[in-house]
Amino acid sequence: MKVAALQMVSATSVAANLQAAHTLLREAAQGGAELAVLPEYFCAMGLRDTDKLAFQETYGRGPIQQFLADAARELGLWIVGGTLPLAGSDAARVRNSSLVFSPGGDCVARYDKIHLFRFDSGREHYDEARVIERGGEPVAFDLPSRSGRTWRVGLSVCYDLRFPELYRALRADLLLVPSAFTHTTGQAHWEVLLRARAVENLAYVLAPAQGGLHENGRRTWGHSMLVDPWGTVLAERAEGAGLVPGELEAGRLAQCRLQLPALEHRTL
Repeated sequence: MKVAALQMVSATSVAANLQAAHTLLREAAQGGAELAVLPEYFCAMGLRDTDKLAFQETYGRGPIQQFLADAARELGLWIVGGTLPLAGSDAARVRNSSLVFSPGGDCVARYDKIHLFRFDSGREHYDEARVIERGGEPVAFDLPSRSGRTWRVGLSVCYDLRFPELYRALRADLLLVPSAFTHTTGQAHWEVLLRARAVENLAYVLAPAQGGLHENGRRTWGHSMLVDPWGTVLAERAEGAGLVPGELEAGRLAQCRLQLPALEHRTL
């Protein structure tokens, strides 16, 4: 099954970001992809964390969700909308949610980011919990490919990558990690964490990321990539907007799990 990670350098304008996302989605469809995955915060990287509150949507309706549904239907793609802000339990915080749309335009899965990023190096300060309400449940869904094989796809977002127990719970063939890693933490840990999650779970990992200098002054690491179940990086894009296309091979997945049946050897 052909897939594509879509790397973006999202700005503050939702309309401009959706236009940029559509261009990449169309390119992915033209390249034969069945699944295209957008990065975290694909719809906007605000000037302040609280900007998310202004364009939050109620689950099931809103222009960003309508965009994803329409694009999936128009292009005949499975689309995972990186993340967008959905209404939380109070007016001060939102859920950072990843939504899955089928080629028919139906939303078939929703995952709310569980682990919220906090980082303080003395020069950089981040605390997502100030405006984001965490989710509580792992989510995976079944994707029937054109070949007839059904892929089990596990959802996660960015900082989740540091918590391997989440990925064990997903029991997936393909793990998705839409992200907006900072340049500092990405340079240090991004690739090694992605490859570790692939190796531990004997699964493909597709990780679309924000990658570049944003309008708000933040610099994200990029390096969107596809990793195979043996931990080999199959495709990667360092910086700037663009596609990371690749192909999942059922035979390769089966071979890795047969020759090293670590998933069957778990005792804890």
